[in-house]
Amino acid sequence: MAGGNVIEVYLDLLSQPCRAIHIFLNFNRIPHNVKTVAIRKGENRTPEFTKLNPMQKVPVMVDNDFVLTESDAILKYLANKYNVPGNWYPCHPERRARVDEFTAWHHTNIRPHAAKVFWMEVLLPRMTGQPTDPLKLERALGDLRDTLDKLEKMFLKKQAFLCGDDISLADLLAVCEVMQPLGGGRDILKDRPNLLRWRSRIQSALGDSFDKAHTVLYRLRDRAKAKL
Repeated sequence: MAGGNVIEVYLDLLSQPCRAIHIFLNFNRIPHNVKTVAIRKGENRTPEFTKLNPMQKVPVMVDNDFVLTESDAILKYLANKYNVPGNWYPCHPERRARVDEFTAWHHTNIRPHAAKVFWMEVLLPRMTGQPTDPLKLERALGDLRDTLDKLEKMFLKKQAFLCGDDISLADLLAVCEVMQPLGGGRDILKDRPNLLRWRSRIQSALGDSFDKAHTVLYRLRDRAKAKL
């Protein structure tokens, strides 16, 4: 394990990339302190937090005086600095490039499309008191279906994981995104057996660290089911 200091991470576990970092730290037993930043309470807009990240977004990592504010950069930094297994962010140029290829793609594909469904089914009704517009929701679901098709055909293919036979940062980021609509009681993989098996492999590989990070999402799911 590198260094003697304990890093600090500022997280809101309702955020997909925050869950990915939470899982990675706990699974790999990297010493850290979590400082919870509740976005729904505006804690990301305090002067103290804004000094750390002027964009007022989570996650944020502080390692001594070194501050990082983007989830992909944080995960890759942690994988490089700490003695974690090489499958997470491989040293081999081609294998590493596959992980980088996915992390570059997911920002404008799986990330916004899965998040939009969650926003429309969970957050927007809470904020406005109005039901979800069914036509807008169907358009959002259509975009998400197209993205899931690409996730399966371009990246997963017939492999066990997105970048080969071993779990990597790509899988960790992706699975936290596809879990997000579950907060509204919607399992977007239920009719996709190949992706379901992929998710199950990730859950099995990560064990308790996966479920601990997703506890807040499970609570939202259970409330959604109770309303139905």
